[in-house]
Amino acid sequence: MRFQRTAALVVALLLYVALGPWVVLAAAGALAVPRVRDWLRPTWRVVAGWAAGVLVVAGLVLVIPDGWLPIPPGPGALVTPRYLGRPAAAHPIRMDVPQHPGLSRNGTSSMHDDAWASDTYPWSGPLGESPDVDTAWFGLQECATLAFDSHGRLVGLCGDRRGPTLEVIDQGSLHPLATKRLPDRPDGHGTPPWEDLCGAAYFYLDDGDRAVVGTTDRHVLVVSTDDAEGNADLTTRASHDLSGEIPEDDCLVALVPDWQGRIWWATRGGRVGTVDTSGRVRAVDLGEQVANSMAVDRTGVYVVTTEAVHKLRADAAGGPAEVWRSTYDRGSGRKSGQLSQGSGTTPTILPGNLVATTDNADPRMHVEFRDTRTGRLVCSQEVFGDDESATENSLVSVGTGVIVENNHGYNSPLSTILGRTTDAGLARVDVHDGTCSVRWTSDLAAPTSVPKVSLANGLLYAYTKPHSWWGANAWYVTALDVRTGRRVFAVRTGLGTLFNNHYSAITIAPDGSLYVATLAGLVRVRDRGVGD
Repeated sequence: MRFQRTAALVVALLLYVALGPWVVLAAAGALAVPRVRDWLRPTWRVVAGWAAGVLVVAGLVLVIPDGWLPIPPGPGALVTPRYLGRPAAAHPIRMDVPQHPGLSRNGTSSMHDDAWASDTYPWSGPLGESPDVDTAWFGLQECATLAFDSHGRLVGLCGDRRGPTLEVIDQGSLHPLATKRLPDRPDGHGTPPWEDLCGAAYFYLDDGDRAVVGTTDRHVLVVSTDDAEGNADLTTRASHDLSGEIPEDDCLVALVPDWQGRIWWATRGGRVGTVDTSGRVRAVDLGEQVANSMAVDRTGVYVVTTEAVHKLRADAAGGPAEVWRSTYDRGSGRKSGQLSQGSGTTPTILPGNLVATTDNADPRMHVEFRDTRTGRLVCSQEVFGDDESATENSLVSVGTGVIVENNHGYNSPLSTILGRTTDAGLARVDVHDGTCSVRWTSDLAAPTSVPKVSLANGLLYAYTKPHSWWGANAWYVTALDVRTGRRVFAVRTGLGTLFNNHYSAITIAPDGSLYVATLAGLVRVRDRGVGD
């Protein structure tokens, strides 16, 4: 009898893993039958055995270092496909993004890859050739921004419920090689951890393998990522105190360097400032909230607030001065899928003196292109459905236009549980002779993926999640043809809420490996043979 009960429980567990949450409902229905309950009622020895087993497993998880275990999978393995489509053929895109002299090489420096925040890579990502998927469990910690140092190691700004950490991570093993705890979030911050951008979302890697990061105690740290022998090491080389310019109830959100070597910073409350090469701090108050990163070209720095797009440059004293300000339609305020009350995009600079953002209009948001020299609105194009359009992610440059992702319907990780997903949509908007037009729209749902384009192969990579009537939460790295919007292939990365990327970016390494940071660690997708 004892072994029959154990076998029944094992079968139920296997069915749950294979089919998903409906098995739990079926089991609950079976337990409503008195004879079934009596048959399954355990003895105290069985309860003690199961409790001991759980404690042993929990103990092992706590003892084993981060990155040494895979992310625990959720249910639904048999009802969700592991791979869709077929391997891609490369169709390169011609686009030149200038190399910033103060940043590591394009594609390695920040969440949005370069000074223009183009969200593009000059090298190829996976082509879908028998792809391998590996995962590394870091506990409940997400590395929202990943960069690559000159030794090919990942540098991540990661965050948990306490606050942020810097990590140097080995690409091959996905094991952390060096960790630096940054100041925790202050008590009574009032913002849920999954919405808090203060000091835990953006940093950049400079041309000397130094991570430049803003902290929750209103400092900018310059942290080396290696020692004299090139080994992974996180040592603070400089610290700039901004507390004289930033009040206690405000916080640092974003950082970029300008072409002259100054560090530019922005706060959630709308203060924008500089730290010059001598360490002197200057600031201006825009009076409008900031929730995204910045972009920079040789002529200035671009900031999107909850009310307008701004261009600033350094004045004669080295402080920030506004060049132009261009308002946009704010609509009714914060929409589902957004973290702020206005445009959800980092500015994206394009060839031809253009900068692209979105507005927040009702019933549909628009992709807008402005002249970088004057701020004049060149053209505007609405996207997605009525009352079903919002984005919190940067636009992706394709040279002649941008690709925008729809995040409407995402409010927290709970928005995608039990097989649910968000309002669908990815769209390409091109601009030609001052006119905007939608080139294609995809009906794939990518809740919060921060998608990226490989210029070398012409693929857009998004992190998608289809709806499942089985209640399975399957997440996919999906590649779309930039020319047509057609899905080329999709590879399942994992099942369950722990595989939710929650606004972290897709990141592609120079060797073609693709990384997605999730709520519980890292996912890596690469064509078979890459990295061997």
